[in-house]
Amino acid sequence: MLAIASLVVGCLVMLTVAAIYRSVARIDPGEKRMVEIAGYIREGANAYMRRQFKTIAYFIAALAAILAAARGPYTSIAFIYGAVLSLLAAYFGMNAATIANVRTANMARKDPGKAVVVAFRGGAVMGLSLVGLSIIGISTLYLLYGKLIPDERTMLEYIVGFGFGASLAALFAQLGGGIYTKAADIGADLVGKVEAGIPEDDPRNPAVIADQVGDNVGDCAGRGADLFESFSDNIIASMILGLSLAMSIAAASPALVKKIVEFPLMVEAVGAIAAIAGVLMVRGGRDPMKSINTGLTTTSVVCAIGFIALVEALGLPGGLRLALAYISGLLASVIVGYITQYYTSADYAPVKRIADAAKTGPAINIIMGLSAGMESAVLPMVIISVVIIFSYVVMGGIRNPASGFYGITAATLGILSTTGFIMSSDTFGPISDNAGGIAEMSGIEDEVREATDVLDAVGNTTKALTKGYAMSCAALSALVLFASYVYLMKEYGHPGVINLSKPHVIVGTFLGAAVPFLFSALAIRAVGKTAFQMVEEVRRQFREIPGILEGKAKPDYERCVDISTRNALREMIAPTLISLAAPVLVGLLLGGEALGGFLIAATASGALLAVFMFNAGGAWDNAKKYIESGYLGGKGTPAHAASVIGDTVGDPLKDTAGPSLHILIKLLNIVALTLVPIIATAAII
Repeated sequence: MLAIASLVVGCLVMLTVAAIYRSVARIDPGEKRMVEIAGYIREGANAYMRRQFKTIAYFIAALAAILAAARGPYTSIAFIYGAVLSLLAAYFGMNAATIANVRTANMARKDPGKAVVVAFRGGAVMGLSLVGLSIIGISTLYLLYGKLIPDERTMLEYIVGFGFGASLAALFAQLGGGIYTKAADIGADLVGKVEAGIPEDDPRNPAVIADQVGDNVGDCAGRGADLFESFSDNIIASMILGLSLAMSIAAASPALVKKIVEFPLMVEAVGAIAAIAGVLMVRGGRDPMKSINTGLTTTSVVCAIGFIALVEALGLPGGLRLALAYISGLLASVIVGYITQYYTSADYAPVKRIADAAKTGPAINIIMGLSAGMESAVLPMVIISVVIIFSYVVMGGIRNPASGFYGITAATLGILSTTGFIMSSDTFGPISDNAGGIAEMSGIEDEVREATDVLDAVGNTTKALTKGYAMSCAALSALVLFASYVYLMKEYGHPGVINLSKPHVIVGTFLGAAVPFLFSALAIRAVGKTAFQMVEEVRRQFREIPGILEGKAKPDYERCVDISTRNALREMIAPTLISLAAPVLVGLLLGGEALGGFLIAATASGALLAVFMFNAGGAWDNAKKYIESGYLGGKGTPAHAASVIGDTVGDPLKDTAGPSLHILIKLLNIVALTLVPIIATAAII
């Protein structure tokens, strides 16, 4: 059975993760001061994760009880399982990042090329953990429930609970981590850089440890949980749409039905193997980006070859056409990534225009960033739209809609097959950032400045590429989840058509389009409130602790860490509750068709808003770095101060609200999918 084979692969992936972790842990962490600073970061990250997990546990327990009453114990068990594995993947990755950062800094003193490998292998623990645990989780549920539940469709409905749990845990992790990291970053920048005129990672800044901790709990754990749920949700939805395709084939044998349903699991298992091959191809050298691109190319080629081989070996319907749809997804993720890079890299015109605008002060700098962010949302949507049409038509969707939607599923599987490698390169970014901070705080910056600057630049590029990739995954995964929702609605007697001429459906679309704006407002406000407290605390310490700016007194790092922790855990609750309540209320009060309109509008609105936010924020950030590299006079100039303000405005957009919207649109869809049996029969007001 394909499910058994995928389970074996998942276990092998986790064994590889263990081997990589041990290899990184054996590397010399460096001098006592470096180890001490890394210890502060590690302790702060672990303390935050423990408190976050405890907070999340209450919500998981309450929702599990509600799901058990509404949808039975099988859905509830799957929900808990998905949430636990999502958080476990996030913890594994964050833990590895906090041991790789100091070892990367120390290796940069000896061999900058090998420092790249250390940072990337540290990131690979996150990348490979999330795909390995997802495959293990869904495979074990499928095999277990297959023994207990004879009906394939009912069994898959119960497994949807796994995706629900993963999505909820991911939203908590990304939103909470984003609030934490950006509040600390803003506090450190506004008071340290602008007011006190000290460097970014100067140990005299009380917020600097909280900022370093935030890189791990936000950019590592948060983003890892995000892609874990994208990966998991898509596998589950693809299995449901596979069943839809199998049911549309005349005289399909039970064996063929099984093959089609289990096929997505095996596709992503091949993707996990390809990711391992790609990780091993990253060897450092003089051009780290070239080495990482070699790894990505290797991963993509192995994925494509493996997919074609699977289709041929299993004799699945569609053959070459299915492979074309899959490859279109792979290509789309690369193209969207480069579009993101164009709008956020200092090598291209948009960021240079934003930097030039800083000559006149922060206002025009911010205006130009807003313009670039809005413009940047257009082309990715065009690319995704082309992929949707192409994959639908190439699979014969005009004649057989079930086959066409399976083509879209194949394209989404194509995008997500490289998740293990993409997440490895994304986590490489915060590890490199932490390494530079540790070098500066421990006094070895002069020894490693050139190497850490290169690592930081490459890390910024990989983080930007990942955000474009994650958005592509989110948009197509949400579409696949929506198609699964429509299919299950039809199975429960609903026509399965969303008629936009009906007033209650129009109301549903308006509400769906509005939810991402409300969610983003709350997320951005949370960062603002927390950053306000952080700024006041840093100012207080500079004012009240004698000798702190002269380097004669130690700042109270723990106070700043506590401010970020308490506020992040408190402020992440309201946006999450809205994302849970909105689809339930719309479905119960306005009916399943209105909920369909709600989901379409929320997906479109959320995807566009997300791209605008993280590209605008990334462009402001890199415009600041471009000036810091010496343009317009470099650090300490009025232009630099203006660019710091622009970067500060962009911080909650690019690292809190924007990435969280990826999860929001999938969570809305997975909640609707989970509750189909109830919503399908709900009365309309």
